[in-house]
Amino acid sequence: MTTGEIEIRQATAADVDLIVPLFDAYRQFYRQPSEPDRARRFLLERLDQNQSVILLAFEDSRAIGFTQLYPSFSSGAMARIFILNDLFVAPEARRRGTGCALLQAAAQYGKRAGAVRLVLSTEVVNASAQSVYETMGWKRDTVFCVYQLAL
Repeated sequence: MTTGEIEIRQATAADVDLIVPLFDAYRQFYRQPSEPDRARRFLLERLDQNQSVILLAFEDSRAIGFTQLYPSFSSGAMARIFILNDLFVAPEARRRGTGCALLQAAAQYGKRAGAVRLVLSTEVVNASAQSVYETMGWKRDTVFCVYQLAL
């Protein structure tokens, strides 16, 4: 998919070295340490085992953003869904439509795969991301609470 000057395509294991700096910066945004070697191994494992789909955004042949989808299912709908777990655009490439293009590409991918919906979560304080999601038609869940159990 190409949106203006932004090209988006599904990444493969051959793209992992392009994804690692973006993925590492994404993790640092969420206050995790920089671990590029570990990130590389993690991403390769997800891709090699078909456990995630990574859509990579390019501008002038330079990787500037990505989103990562994890396949799952809805028991209630008895259908496939995708968890949009990661979305990141390099700071120098923000405010030019890359995030919106990645969200649009993720929705198109989900539709092609027969999914009934995409789901995501973001920090309560991440107002800029929430604004983008809402602009793109995403709805905040007002029915379900999200809980976690650390293991």
